[in-house]
Amino acid sequence: MSVVTVQLGQCGNQVGLELFDVISNDARDGQRSTYRAASHERFFHQTSNGELEARAVLIDMEPKVINQSMTKALKSGKWRYGEKAHFSQKQGSGNNWANGFCVHGPQNQQVVEELVRREVERCERLAGLMPIMSVAGGTGSGVGTYVTQQLRDIFPKSFILNHLTWPYGSGEVIVQNYNSVLTLAKLYRLSDAVLVHENDTVHRICSRLLNIKHITFSDVNRVIAHQLGSVLQPALTTDSYGTHSRNPLGELVSSLACHPEYKLLSVCTIPQMPSESIAYSAFAWPGLLKHLRQMLVSNTKMEEGIDWQVRPPSNYERTRGLPTHNFNRSLANLLILRGKDVYSAETGSFEEPALYASWLPPGEAFKTWKSIVPFNKYEKSATLVSNSQSLLKPLDNIVGKAWNMFASRAYIHQYTKHGITEEDFVDSFTSLEQVISSYRHLR
Repeated sequence: MSVVTVQLGQCGNQVGLELFDVISNDARDGQRSTYRAASHERFFHQTSNGELEARAVLIDMEPKVINQSMTKALKSGKWRYGEKAHFSQKQGSGNNWANGFCVHGPQNQQVVEELVRREVERCERLAGLMPIMSVAGGTGSGVGTYVTQQLRDIFPKSFILNHLTWPYGSGEVIVQNYNSVLTLAKLYRLSDAVLVHENDTVHRICSRLLNIKHITFSDVNRVIAHQLGSVLQPALTTDSYGTHSRNPLGELVSSLACHPEYKLLSVCTIPQMPSESIAYSAFAWPGLLKHLRQMLVSNTKMEEGIDWQVRPPSNYERTRGLPTHNFNRSLANLLILRGKDVYSAETGSFEEPALYASWLPPGEAFKTWKSIVPFNKYEKSATLVSNSQSLLKPLDNIVGKAWNMFASRAYIHQYTKHGITEEDFVDSFTSLEQVISSYRHLR
């Protein structure tokens, strides 16, 4: 089944470019023809002359990034974007969510809908739609939210997984927290699930694990693409009967977002290292999975700096509701294993009931996908997609900072002049405070 991506704004288009590059390289180097064929069907359309064309629509209010993305894809010689699968204007949204959502979105609704419809109609079987966007800027967040709203209306029964890049905590634009709150509140209602990457976390991975001295947005986007590709590339589930024909978005959502109050997904991948070091490194499944489990428990996004003191509560502590010392409780987890001897990997430590909310049976809370094909040159790799309390703190920080600005009415006029009212802000705060409360009291 095929996934149609909708790349929105500068961030969405740059992440999308890196994602298709990772996928095309991985499918090209894959050891199994069935794996390669499944990957191509999922992400690419094959033209009459045999070229791979990404199943993607590119949207930005300025043409520069789209032109760069299309040129880079073409120069790769491995794949390309469709010549007419993009839309841009001459003027951006000025980092203003209201300008994107209330002005640019409605103005260009018809042409964007037509582009997405055309891409969907090229799929023999549609797995779902994946908008890729930032929550901090104007076009990615504002137009992206409006486009997601239209996609939900046009394809009411299709799965929609939004991939969001969260801004640096130190700040990229002064109103980024407003934009983030308005985006998240809307998407929480519209999406089946929201998969999040935090710029701060990815930046640390680039610095500490990949040893990159002067980190660029390309470096950050490449790490995001690696982790996202490891989730989306073909793998077998326990009930897939030896084929890759399952619905990747449908099974992801059904495995992890079983309750409408809990839709935030985070990703951890192990190992991650400089490409020149991969050939000289050897890994065993017990060590990889031991580290990955503790990363989950202690809410550590990379293997460096894991706090081994954090542990799940004992039965005694759990039944009496005693403090759990920063333990990261999960609603559901999906473990994706790729590479050599994958079926010998023991995953029982992820099934421990103490890791999960008590009201969901462990058999429903934990799922595993496996592929014997190594991913992105790693002989063995493991990725954990988690619906847990891991995003509670950054979400709480964003809402808190936005509320402090709103309380003093800072920059509100920039939004009200485009049609967003103070009541819209209050509704968004209320919605996200309910999400925060639900995750905080996950038991």
